[in-house]
Amino acid sequence: MRKKSRRFKNVNTSSFQEDCCVLCRCSDDDPAMFGEKVTVKEHKFSVHYFCLLTSCGVYQRGEENEGVFGFLLDDINQEIRRAARLTCFGCKKKGACIGCNVRSCRKVVHFPCGRKQKFITQFSEMFPSYCQDHSPTQTLCVDSDFSLPQSCSICLDSIDPVLSYSVLKCPSCHASWFHRDCVQRQAHSAGLFFFRCTLCNNKENFQKEMLRMGVYIPERDASWELEPNAYSELLEVYNRCDSAICLCNNGRTHSVKKGWFEVIRCCLCGSRGTHRKCSSLKLDTTDWACTDCINATDGKASLVASPQGSHKRSLLSKRHLSPMPSPLDYKRPCTRVRSETPEKLLQSLLPHCYVASTQVEVHGDQALLAGLDLVRRANFNPMHSLSVRFKDEQHTTIASTLCDGDTTKTYFLKLLMQQIQNSVVFEGPNGSKNLALDSQALREDLYFDIGSLLALCLVYGGPPIGFFSHALYQCLFNYPANCPLTINHMTPETHFTREVHRIAAAESLDEVKEVMKGSWEYLELAGCNRPVTSLEERDALVEDLVSFTMITRMQLPLQRLREGLHTLGVFDQVQLFRSVFVGVFCEATQPLKAEMLGQLFTINLSEQEEKLNKETPVVTFWRHLLLECEVGRSSISLQDILHFATGADKLPAAGLSPPPSISFLHHPASSQVRLEEQNEKKVEWWVEALFPQSKPVSNNLILPVTSTYKAFKSSMEQAISHHVHLLPLDA
Repeated sequence: MRKKSRRFKNVNTSSFQEDCCVLCRCSDDDPAMFGEKVTVKEHKFSVHYFCLLTSCGVYQRGEENEGVFGFLLDDINQEIRRAARLTCFGCKKKGACIGCNVRSCRKVVHFPCGRKQKFITQFSEMFPSYCQDHSPTQTLCVDSDFSLPQSCSICLDSIDPVLSYSVLKCPSCHASWFHRDCVQRQAHSAGLFFFRCTLCNNKENFQKEMLRMGVYIPERDASWELEPNAYSELLEVYNRCDSAICLCNNGRTHSVKKGWFEVIRCCLCGSRGTHRKCSSLKLDTTDWACTDCINATDGKASLVASPQGSHKRSLLSKRHLSPMPSPLDYKRPCTRVRSETPEKLLQSLLPHCYVASTQVEVHGDQALLAGLDLVRRANFNPMHSLSVRFKDEQHTTIASTLCDGDTTKTYFLKLLMQQIQNSVVFEGPNGSKNLALDSQALREDLYFDIGSLLALCLVYGGPPIGFFSHALYQCLFNYPANCPLTINHMTPETHFTREVHRIAAAESLDEVKEVMKGSWEYLELAGCNRPVTSLEERDALVEDLVSFTMITRMQLPLQRLREGLHTLGVFDQVQLFRSVFVGVFCEATQPLKAEMLGQLFTINLSEQEEKLNKETPVVTFWRHLLLECEVGRSSISLQDILHFATGADKLPAAGLSPPPSISFLHHPASSQVRLEEQNEKKVEWWVEALFPQSKPVSNNLILPVTSTYKAFKSSMEQAISHHVHLLPLDA
């Protein structure tokens, strides 16, 4: 006998509204959360299926077609009378009919109150319920290097990866986490035959665990399989001419069996068509490919040469619109780490060992051309280290002040990032760029190449990107999730933006119609050329136009940029920690602060007590100098100090490697004797003659050991100013 329903109700059922459940007194009609609500008109009451199933004092003694789901009406009324004496632990009202299955526990609740009080009901056998203190729990059993997910694997909204009543996980893959309400709604929709983990596709263990944790799984087919005529549209044949200009007098939907005005469907997708006459096809032509398919396959998959795709393409355009074998074949899987700083996350993507070195030759300052040449090589492997050489117009190697390989590479990546920002694939004000639609860039697959170069810059020590608009970041990574774009996100001073602003600024319906009449071409292109009868419809039209301009028409560039960012696993890492990387992609680099620079360097003090006593005051001198540089009381800046010590004028997105350190420069031991023999004035002169040194390869700064702050500051300013003069920051 199956144990069922419980919830509260007075003996006099007529005192309740007919649409309220007699057990829980709620009128909610949500089958996924409360089960189906049945109204018995002759007895003038309604009841939820879950309330019957979970109630302690009623059982299914009838057949399925008797009473309510096999629960006899007399039994339901008796349960109502029993529950009327019990007070709910949650709302403190009478009528509670669900009790904790632990005998010593006296907590009873209504079914909706039970959800709020974190009761778990197992929808199997006798349908036992457990309060929060006695309910079953899940355990977190994952490897130490496994990174917890940040979003629900069903709704994709953000999730706090802490196991609780409202957060569950898959017992098999441990990577699929979801909200309780999300998995309950999925179970209600998928049914017993299709309910499984969204990531690992496990069914048996997943269903068993979900039943244990209180998820109801209906014993039926999926809801989409039960809809009448659910797949009737699959039997329809597309029969419309989609040519820019239709020559048929009888309209676009007219089609004859054979002749000039027979509608020929795309041989690849079948969802586009054209009259033979409208696309200048021959009478015997039966194979035709639409423009979308030709662009997606670069013309290689079409059976015939379409008139719209007959123009020649450059060699670069034939590289790959499907995933490229070069960068993507060598793509490393995203390394899972627990730290949530962008520097450490990007450092985890660095190859553990370089298998080879790739030579990059930069002619003049053409860093972008050199980068494109790099990623377009047939043997390009992003796992190789970069070796950069600059050449002048006579193709001779520049014996420049870029004295070592790391400094040259850092300068190249900085220059490359600047030129990417100003390339044709981006538009908008500096620091807030959106993606631009450029036909030549599409033909050359430039969006993919730019994505690959951005990934290389981030991982191999380049500066943060910083120039993406928040709208572009949202389009790429869906962060913040499900947040609609507005007109303020559009690129200023473009034709489309001006058109949308004109429609949004219209104050009356007549003005809206007048503006729409002048913008009919844009509206037709966006599929939004529809009548507007109120200002509310005007607002909806503006939303559709923004979505079309920012997302719909940019689908291919966005997709190719994403695929390029997959190089070295950058896209996967950002997708896991979207909130962490916003500053790397969207916000300009924060100015250096004294505290930031001080924490950046690890101070290596000597172990000898004599040297340690001399070095300790210098540490204080160093910190005081940083504060004076920050407020402008020194002839050098914090940026000058960073450049002197590491060769970088900005902190790279992946941080400095190896970590910067500070050591100390003491007087030579052999000179100490001579110092003692000289007078005090000469000793001071000798101390002031000590200057700081740097080793950019190891990011090591060597501070002079002086007796006074004045001598320390003077030596630092002279050495660093001389260095900056020889090697300007923007050289």
